[in-house]
Amino acid sequence: MKKNILVIDDSALLRRVMCDIINSDSNFQVVDTCKDGVEGYEKLKNNTFDGVILDVNMPKMSGLELLEKLKKDGIKAKIIVVSTVSRADSQVTIKALELGAIDFVEKPSNIIEAKGEDFKNRLITILNTSFYGSSAGRVRRKNNVQAPVTPPNRQVRPVDPKIERFRPVEVSKTSNNRKIKPSKGAKNTLVAIACSTGGPKALQRVVPYIPSGLEAPVVIVQHMPKGFTKSLAERLNEISKVKVKEAENGEILKKGVVYIAPGGNHLEIKKVSDTSHKIAFNDMPAIGGLKPCANVMYDSLITSGYDKIVCVVLTGMGADGTAGITSLASKKPVYIISQNEQTCVVYGMPRAIALTGLVDEIVPLGEVANSITKNVGVE
Repeated sequence: MKKNILVIDDSALLRRVMCDIINSDSNFQVVDTCKDGVEGYEKLKNNTFDGVILDVNMPKMSGLELLEKLKKDGIKAKIIVVSTVSRADSQVTIKALELGAIDFVEKPSNIIEAKGEDFKNRLITILNTSFYGSSAGRVRRKNNVQAPVTPPNRQVRPVDPKIERFRPVEVSKTSNNRKIKPSKGAKNTLVAIACSTGGPKALQRVVPYIPSGLEAPVVIVQHMPKGFTKSLAERLNEISKVKVKEAENGEILKKGVVYIAPGGNHLEIKKVSDTSHKIAFNDMPAIGGLKPCANVMYDSLITSGYDKIVCVVLTGMGADGTAGITSLASKKPVYIISQNEQTCVVYGMPRAIALTGLVDEIVPLGEVANSITKNVGVE
């Protein structure tokens, strides 16, 4: 059965384009549209929709105001925000995710871009991810385990040798991957977090609860486009005890500071000395559509000087991070924390790492910060 979608946007032309895109996918159908938040509120108050596409900048009632009103009145809806990459809109987008929007898609800057394949693919991918946990849409289930539907006659593209080492690995519950346990006296520690769909909101349940004297730097790869990660870092910094910033190329990592990989850049950790490390950007192509890619970060830590690396995998589609952590666990002392299924928006990335058999703890989102702290320590 198709999912019924409501589209709320003040542009009649963009509403039409988005309706055509959504209706082109066999999983979805647009059943109604609205030109502003006031109309949208009335529709949501009196009707039930499977999902909502919501513009943030509209007359009468903005997308943010609508989300606030829905939250106040206890009206629940699965909402995907459409936002431009401008600084003001990216800040509003982060706030929208706080208020309950489950994801966002970049708004095209003109009608030519709106009718292009890139915007179409992004919108359809996010819809399928939000409802089915897969960019390929519906998935077959066997023994309650998701398996992607493979299209017939699929063509396999040649792999760029630059990114071959970051290809995902096959994992199973009976994995024999060797893991090096950290020693109890490990002092030089790093926390490395990976997250995707649902990540911005999840990070607000983790980062603000990390104590200011944490005895390790924290590096985060959150799958977001360029322009949005800076607003995410600024928002987290406002509500956290630790300092949170968008990572800069070449800066030295400091304990008690959280660094978020900027959208559009792969992030690596490079050893400067036995106790000092710096951030280095890698401009190789996107890997599986991801830039930054968590596997790149984890892979770079193999040659680091850290005595212990606490790897944390939060909500997100796919398996980014699993290949990197698996390789890292065979070369360096690691402690692995995975978010549990019940608290994930999409149980993809945490599930993938859990299936390796390497995970030390599977915990609810609300307990992640405590798990990090107890494994790192506070000065």
